[in-house]
Amino acid sequence: MCKRILKEQTTTNGEIPFYKIGTFGKKADAFISRDIFNEYKQKYNYPKKGEILISASGTIGRTVVFDGEDAYFQDSNIVWIEHDESRILNEFLYYVYQNVNWGASEGGTISRLYNENLRKILIPIPPLDVQAEIVRILDTFTAITAELTAELNMREKQYQYYRDKLLTFSDNEIIWKSLGELGQLIRGNGLQKSDFTEDGFPAIHYGQIYTFYGTFADKTKSFVSENLAKKLKKAQNGDVLLAGTSENIQDVMKPLGWLGNEIAISGDMFAYRPNTELDTKYLTYLLQTTEFQKYKEKYAHGTKVTRLNAEKFLRFEIAIPPLNEQKRIANILDKFETLTHSITQGLPKEITLRQRQYEYYREQLLDFPRN
Repeated sequence: MCKRILKEQTTTNGEIPFYKIGTFGKKADAFISRDIFNEYKQKYNYPKKGEILISASGTIGRTVVFDGEDAYFQDSNIVWIEHDESRILNEFLYYVYQNVNWGASEGGTISRLYNENLRKILIPIPPLDVQAEIVRILDTFTAITAELTAELNMREKQYQYYRDKLLTFSDNEIIWKSLGELGQLIRGNGLQKSDFTEDGFPAIHYGQIYTFYGTFADKTKSFVSENLAKKLKKAQNGDVLLAGTSENIQDVMKPLGWLGNEIAISGDMFAYRPNTELDTKYLTYLLQTTEFQKYKEKYAHGTKVTRLNAEKFLRFEIAIPPLNEQKRIANILDKFETLTHSITQGLPKEITLRQRQYEYYREQLLDFPRN
C-alpha cells in the first residue's frame, strides 16, 4: 500500500490525482503536489504499471489495472499484491480476482481486507501459455461487452438529442399551456417502506421511482395490506407519477408513466392526472427533457433534500400539439426507449446476456482442480 496522505496535504486542484476509496476507479476529486508524490514514490511502496489495485474497504474487491500514469492511492484502503511476474501474468491475475469471494472477509460494520485475508487467497498458477490463452479468450468477451456498452451510450445520447428535438416547438406554431391548466396534481400520503407486504394491494414508494422503475410501468414491485390501502391516495391508469423529493435535482419530480390498474402512492410523491388534451406518454417524455431539467435547476430548493413545490410544477408550460401528433411523437420515442433502456429487449438485454456469458466462461476457465 502507499504511504498515508493527510487531508491537509491535499487540494481540490493540483498536479497529481489522489484516489480515495470513494473515487477509486472513478475521477479523482483530490490532488497532491508533485514534490510529495516524488518523495513518497521514492521512499515508500508504489505499484508498478500493470499491477492490480484492490479496494480493501467499503465495497471490497473492486479492481483497477494500474496504467502507470502518475497518481497516488489512499494507504490501507487501496492495496495490491506484489508477485513474481515470471510465474503469473498480471492480466491473468486480474481475471482470477474477479472470481474471488471477497465478501467472505468482513469486520465490524464495514467490510475490509487485511493482510491475513489476502495471504489466505489461493491463486491457480497454470503454465504461462495457458494463462495467456485464458486471457485472450476472456479479453474477447470483455471487448464485446465494452463495444455494446459504448454503442448503448451512443444510442442514449442519440435518444436524448431526438427526444429534445421532437419536443421543441416555436412559440408561434403551437399552443402552450401550463400543467395547472391541463390536469390535476394528487399528493400521496403515508406509506413507509416498512408497510410493504409480500402481496396485497399494489403500491409505489416515491424512492422507487428513481431506484427501480424506468420510464413506464404497469406493475408494481411492492404491495401493502388492503386495510392500509383504503387510507392511501391512489393513482390510476394514465397518471404520471412524480418523485416529490430527492437528494439531487436530476431525480426530483422524475416522471413514471403509469399504464396499469389503480395503485396506492406514498407521501413525498404525486400523481399528475392529465385531462383529455394531453397524452400520458407524451407528457412523460416531456418531463425528461433538458428544458424541464433547466426549470428544476431554477426553482428546486433544499440542501440535503431537494424539492420542487407543487405550485412551481403546475406553472411549467408545455407545448400542446394535436393529440394524434402527441401520440406520433411518443411512438417514435418508444422505439428509442426500447433500444436504450429495455432489459427485455434491445441493447441492455444483449449486454446482460454477454456479461452472463463472460462470467460463465470465466468461472469455467479458472476452475482448476486442487491436488
